[in-house]
Amino acid sequence: MILAFDTYYFDNKAKTVCVSFNTITDAEPADIKDEIIEDVPEYVPGSFYKRELPCIVSLLKQFDLTQVELIIVDGYAILNNEGKLGLGGYLYEELNKTIPVIGVAKSQFNVENKFAKELFRGESKKPLYVSAIGMDLQEAFNCVTQMHGEYRMPTLLKVLDTKTRE
Repeated sequence: MILAFDTYYFDNKAKTVCVSFNTITDAEPADIKDEIIEDVPEYVPGSFYKRELPCIVSLLKQFDLTQVELIIVDGYAILNNEGKLGLGGYLYEELNKTIPVIGVAKSQFNVENKFAKELFRGESKKPLYVSAIGMDLQEAFNCVTQMHGEYRMPTLLKVLDTKTRE
């Protein structure tokens, strides 16, 4: 099973959604779960993970982690050339480095990052930024490349984004 997470913030709350699917090329989710958490801390620049990681960890309790082979997060796994962890990296550590994590970011973190690759999908002139921890970066890049959909954003990640904002 593959899990993909995103979180939307509103009124001091966070709505976290997880789309699960069986193979990287699936066009339809196997399941969608969500959870709303109240009293979410404010965003602190450079520490985004402190706000979102608890939301993901809480929703992960609804899954049998022994069945999870890969997790995708909205953001970065590794942020810069020095290997500073992003949300995906902190999630990987939280899970005792047992489940690989791919970060798929819609915007570039403003530093050089040899741990991320630009991915142009479909006809888009704007790339996605793919990073990974617990697996080879090229393998992660290939996974996101193979995901279903003709456009910049893979189908299931678009479903995730839509459900998060509902």
